Amino acid sequence: SEWEYAARAGTSTKYSWGNDKGRNQANCDGCGSRWDDSRTAPVGSFAPNSFGLHDMHGNVWELVEDCWHYDYGGAPSGGDAWKSGGNCSKGVIRGGSWFNKPNYMPSAYRVWYTPSDRDSDNTLGFRIARTLSSSAATTRLKRYSEADGHQHDE
Repeated sequence: SEWEYAARAGTSTKYSWGNDKGRNQANCDGCGSRWDDSRTAPVGSFAPNSFGLHDMHGNVWELVEDCWHYDYGGAPSGGDAWKSGGNCSKGVIRGGSWFNKPNYMPSAYRVWYTPSDRDSDNTLGFRIARTLSSSAATTRLKRYSEADGHQHDE
């Protein structure tokens, strides 16, 4: 999924910072932040991943563009949204929230969601994103590389 690609930020670990939830890396029930299990944290409260994205794990579930699929068989590679096959009447949410335990936060974890459901706990959100041309994406990756010293594969 596009979200998982962005959340992993070039890693193969559970979270962009490693396999351990650590302390004060995200907002969840048991993550060690001052907002744990009480409310959402302000945007940008935690360090960005190597793609420059903040708060990909915890805080609020993120509604993504994917249709629900039971497993990853036939999933697109390369970070594209999975918009065909499966059950497109069910959406997908990812990332966990301030209300959930850490086991809901790993990059690969996902849950189906019916858009008619209401979120009375303020645990659901979305992230506005845009598709970049391949040349713009390459320029952006090179800029991050120069700014933070991380090497990024194209």
